[in-house]
Amino acid sequence: MTNPDVPTVPIDAVPAEFDAADGWGSVSPAPAQLLDVREDDEWQLGRAPGALHIPITDVPARLDELDIDAEIYVICRQGGRSITVVQYLNQIGYDAVHVAGGMVAWQQTGRPLIGDGPEAKIY
Repeated sequence: MTNPDVPTVPIDAVPAEFDAADGWGSVSPAPAQLLDVREDDEWQLGRAPGALHIPITDVPARLDELDIDAEIYVICRQGGRSITVVQYLNQIGYDAVHVAGGMVAWQQTGRPLIGDGPEAKIY
């Protein structure tokens, strides 16, 4: 899913630091955040190791967990929810971009996944 009015990056433009839970290591504050806006059940099945999870409906109440100075990569399953969140965040002063293809593209390109079950998966 795409929207010409929303800044968008392909999955291969998402920093490799999000492939590991300790992502940016000792760099503080991190120059970027990966925000996963999927629901809890989707998150539990499979996610990027370095992602921050805030379901779409909770984003306005949890803005304090986002770094206003960081570039925020917003991801969902395929793109619909992340586009909405990017529009919202950009309106209130954050530098946010939509990750095209979402977690489906993440898995298809072979980027690492972790989950709460025996096998992490998106689809």
